[in-house]
Order: sequence, then structure tokens, then C-alpha cells
Amino acid sequence: MTDEELRAIVRDVLARRAAGGEGPGLAATAAPAARVHPSHALFTVPAGADTGGQCVIEPAVLCTHCGYCKSYGH
Repeated sequence: MTDEELRAIVRDVLARRAAGGEGPGLAATAAPAARVHPSHALFTVPAGADTGGQCVIEPAVLCTHCGYCKSYGH
């Protein structure tokens, strides 16, 4: 793929988003929760403060509320 082909793809995606459309597999910024990709879902995990302050992923350290334990790591 050349730089010009890549630029054309990016321009096309940006134009569709600006017009309110979506590209294949792309969710609009203000998409309803049902249309958001499943990898962005959050699990219901108790916060570190609710479990004694320890991190759920790394119990040797205190919870910093990074949210990693509530996601697929994204």
C-alpha cells in the first residue's frame, strides 16, 4: 500500500464520519452502547477500596483505579 492509498482511505473514513456515516466495523463516536465493540465493555469488579485497597490484578500493591481489571486490558 502506498502513502497516497493510505491517505485516500483516511480521507474517506474522515469524510464518512463527518457526514454521520460509518465505515465497515467502525462505531461512531456517539454510538449507543449496543453498537460499541465488545472489547470496550467493562466488567463489574469491586473497586480496590471495597476490597481492602489491594489491586485485583496485582495484590501486592494498592489499587490505583486504573480500570485494567474492569476491561479486557485495553
